[in-house]
Amino acid sequence: FRYTSCLLFIMMKCGGVGQARAPSAEEKQKLETVLKKALPAHLGSSPSSLEVVQVSTQVVAGTNYFAKVKLPDEYIHTRIYEKLPCHGGELELHSVQRNKTHADPLVYF
Repeated sequence: FRYTSCLLFIMMKCGGVGQARAPSAEEKQKLETVLKKALPAHLGSSPSSLEVVQVSTQVVAGTNYFAKVKLPDEYIHTRIYEKLPCHGGELELHSVQRNKTHADPLVYF
């Protein structure tokens, strides 16, 4: 029981932003799909290429994905919100921070 309650406490931690890490193949694919569609409206043009190189998550009433994205001539940080499955599970680009570098830490914004 003691082990189980500790495990539940760790798994149910909500609100905090997790450690930045390499994205899984599934995360990378779904985030890049959203970004290819939504970034032109935020950047004013379509990047010729993009790659999600780092991600951290925050569990809220859904999931916030904070992603470090490599573009041809700069890095950007993005926040993408994924709705809960009971609300459709859609992903939407919430915000973008420009003029980032590879070394800039991925944090809440």
